Amino acid sequence: MEQALPPMARIEEQDSLIAEIVQRERGRLRGYIRRSVADAGEAEDILQDIFFELVQTYRMMKPVEQAGAWLYRVARNRIIDFFRKKRPETAGVRADEEPDGILLLEELLPSPEGGPDAQYFRTIFFEALDAALDELPASQRDIFVGHELEGKAFEQLAEETGLNVNTLMSRKRAAVLHLRERLRSIHEDFLGR
Repeated sequence: MEQALPPMARIEEQDSLIAEIVQRERGRLRGYIRRSVADAGEAEDILQDIFFELVQTYRMMKPVEQAGAWLYRVARNRIIDFFRKKRPETAGVRADEEPDGILLLEELLPSPEGGPDAQYFRTIFFEALDAALDELPASQRDIFVGHELEGKAFEQLAEETGLNVNTLMSRKRAAVLHLRERLRSIHEDFLGR
């Protein structure tokens, strides 16, 4: 039925749907972003990027069926990108922690400006990362997320958890080994390497 609408009517219908989604999700989505991003300006920029991506998706005639879930998935990806850009270190184990080689997320991810294929891979990759993180025991996941994605030092995490630094490093190493294996297989499956 949507195909039968004249182009201007389709655009008006899209505008109406987009406005409804933005109105409904804006407050909750902003709160979700602010829980991870302390700076209000940065959080607002991320929120605007997410809504811009929503508009682009609709304009490419790819309506989002579960808009709330889609927006939160995009938000999670944008927050991860924000922390990756903010930290000079890349996520993954550094050579001093894992002498037998490293897997850097930065090496696995194509540029966000790499076109539709790169964007699709990034979406698949972040879904795989999320699934792989969910497979970890909470103690490993929390240390990995705290250290790599939130940028907390092991000393800070030790104070917060009451565990010693060596225990935290051991848990993170176990998490990284699992994530390395899972993300490498996704990378190889997608790129055929």
